Amino acid sequence: MIVRLLAGLVLGSSVAVGAGPMDTPPLRYACHYTATPIAVDGKLDDAAWAKAEWTTDFVDIEGDAKPRPKFRTRAKMLWDANYLYIAAEMEEPNVHATLTKHDSVIFKDDDFEVFVKPLPKTESYYEFEINALNTGWDLFLPKPYKMGGKADNSWDIRGLRTAVHVEGTLNQPGDADRGWTVEIAYPLRAFESRQQVPMPVDGTEWRINFSRVEWTKGQAREDNWVWSPQGLVDMHVPERWGYLVFRR
Repeated sequence: MIVRLLAGLVLGSSVAVGAGPMDTPPLRYACHYTATPIAVDGKLDDAAWAKAEWTTDFVDIEGDAKPRPKFRTRAKMLWDANYLYIAAEMEEPNVHATLTKHDSVIFKDDDFEVFVKPLPKTESYYEFEINALNTGWDLFLPKPYKMGGKADNSWDIRGLRTAVHVEGTLNQPGDADRGWTVEIAYPLRAFESRQQVPMPVDGTEWRINFSRVEWTKGQAREDNWVWSPQGLVDMHVPERWGYLVFRR
């Protein structure tokens, strides 16, 4: 096995030692249309969410090469004429977060991350990270870091709506929490300041992946748990992301 070490800190999720490409194909998710807009409050109790399937539980970013995550993470999606809706549920006995400034390096906290490539044939893609304080970081990548890409941190998701709900008490380590949930209403026209992205129709495919960064006290590095495994510790390999298929 050839092991690569990519040194240095880059914008976006950290990159570290990783294995080679995986033999298993990326996962797929059928995202169904909702005629009723989602009320974004972080609670995932809208009737429309009951009709959306959960993804498979997240796994380690390297896939079967590593043990299964110690806490459950899963997501689901819907869409309408204006938004891609994303919900995430994260089991967590001690929900905590510190960063409150927009466009902070959010993965220094435990976080949930969305990587989306609405034009699959291009090199470009978009990243969004959020912590349990509902603090976000959005950035545009004209191409992956390994190809010499540099993050455009000036890009903002205009019209984005997000909310977080904590099942427990935030930043109180003395008690046991159940976890936290996230709701995201991602505008389908959010990309217009960088690219012309056609509005989706039935059968449109985007590439997408989700990552959860989890820090453990006393552990030197974070855990990275994802929906579609990357095969190495690097989220910036879009060819390993899953497929989002829009359905009416």
